[in-house]
Amino acid sequence: MEGAAPATYSRISRSGPTTTSTRFYQGLGAGPDTVLNWVVSTFVLLYYNRILGLDGFLVSLALGAAVIADAVFDPLLASFSDNLRTRWGRRHPLMLVGALGVGAAFLPVFLPPAGLGQTGLVLWLFVFMLASRLLMATFFIPWAAIASELSDDYVERTSIMSWRYAVGWTIGVGFPVLVFGALMPVGTDGTLGQLSRDNYPAMAVAAAILMTSFGVLTTVLTRREIPYLRQHAVPAPSTTVFASGIKRALGEFLVALGNRHFALLFLAVLLSSVIGGTTMNMGLYMTTFFWQLTPDDLRWFPLSAVGAVLAFPLVAHIQSRWDKKHILLICSCLSLLDGLAPVALRLLNLLPANGDPMLIVVLVSMGVLGAGIAVVQGITGSSMIADVLDDQELRTGLRQEAMFSAALAFSGKAASGIGMALGGLLVFAVALPQGDATGQIDGEAARRLGLVVGLLLPLLYVLPILLVSRYGLTRALHDEIRTALGRR
Repeated sequence: MEGAAPATYSRISRSGPTTTSTRFYQGLGAGPDTVLNWVVSTFVLLYYNRILGLDGFLVSLALGAAVIADAVFDPLLASFSDNLRTRWGRRHPLMLVGALGVGAAFLPVFLPPAGLGQTGLVLWLFVFMLASRLLMATFFIPWAAIASELSDDYVERTSIMSWRYAVGWTIGVGFPVLVFGALMPVGTDGTLGQLSRDNYPAMAVAAAILMTSFGVLTTVLTRREIPYLRQHAVPAPSTTVFASGIKRALGEFLVALGNRHFALLFLAVLLSSVIGGTTMNMGLYMTTFFWQLTPDDLRWFPLSAVGAVLAFPLVAHIQSRWDKKHILLICSCLSLLDGLAPVALRLLNLLPANGDPMLIVVLVSMGVLGAGIAVVQGITGSSMIADVLDDQELRTGLRQEAMFSAALAFSGKAASGIGMALGGLLVFAVALPQGDATGQIDGEAARRLGLVVGLLLPLLYVLPILLVSRYGLTRALHDEIRTALGRR
């Protein structure tokens, strides 16, 4: 941007590629965010609403406010990390602070003192969720930045990202197995594990220990890489973090949104995040009250990861044959049908009854399909963003990788915060009883829950699909852009 002082960096050049151990150590940093997001989206609304009796909309309002505040904090923290100058580099000091603090901040979320009342519970949840998310951002943002600094080689960077993705998926599958298999067993009186207040402290302690452990491990084990990471050779301008930095960031953000292709993808992510945040927030309500699944049943659902594993080798082959836009549209439509099918088939009495083992087979099979589609969608969408960056460079002369990523992250977090608030509103709308740990609701309430969460919410994905359909950066046009950039 005009008027910005050029950054001056120094670092030691590598004599060879990064080692496998370095890639694995970097990948361990996927653990804290994976654990936090899964626990929050799975348990917090259910715990505060169903067990503690707090109004569901107030629960989701507190969660949503914390997410939105975190989204606003992220670009400021990113600027601070980029301009930090210490003997331990720009990333590791912040990573260590965030890793050490996030577990301690998160643990109280599931340990509210007795007698707080509705207002007290809302404030308790908001304060500790906000602290957890801010400390997670303090760790996560500099950790994520390291991946692109470990290597300048395109292929090697892909390998580094693959390790992060693989470790994150492994943790994302393993922790739910631990929770539902060991930490939330069915009670002797038949009470579902997730509806027993006594099970939550152990789950929270396990989550807190894992978040801090993974964060500290990746920070300590990648410390040897600090000399190879970019360091400021001279102090960065102090104004970058304050008013001029905010003004500059806003200007760059508006320049990014001036690109029609990116604006369409930005809006698609925004809408998808609202719908996805709402759906995730209601997920355990569906498994517990609509499908009436037990912890023993839920232990089978991590098998959905098989779909992701099978999808990885297919992506390159698919992209070699079709335009990315068409791949994303097909995957989005298939994902929409996969989301609608279970509840639609149940309402038509075409699925096995609740409690029938064949129901688990059907639901897990649909989960396998959904995970595979999600992997293809994610990789294709990321590749489309890279194509848009080339278009942006041709149009403006700017490479805005960081701003594009920050804009998408902001839209995702802010919109998922809205989705969390809507999840609580839906709990009120379908009139689910509060403070009841029996795991039973009347048939009409279950039907309303299925209609809203299983049919109406997935149908809203038609809106981002329509936006993607207007995306115009085809393979042929991208070839022309690359040719023009080459001439330039």
